[in-house]
Amino acid sequence: MQVTVYSAFWCPDCREAKRFLKEHNVAFQDIDIENTPGAAEEVVKSTGKRAIPQFVIDGEWVQPYRQGEGFLYDEMAKRLGIKES
Repeated sequence: MQVTVYSAFWCPDCREAKRFLKEHNVAFQDIDIENTPGAAEEVVKSTGKRAIPQFVIDGEWVQPYRQGEGFLYDEMAKRLGIKES
């Protein structure tokens, strides 16, 4: 499985998303939209919105949080094949 995270250093939801992946030993590539030319535009082009974090899981764009709800732990664990204990 290939996982890419589009994030920014100032984004608390991004930090939580990456913490979740690290905690469950999910390897990922982190793309900082502030320091990677064209990355922010790629998020908008692919999702239609300016929202981070964004995961790209095997080529599919997935927003791992919902406004007002926070990070979607159960949904992301299921999608990534993580067995929650």
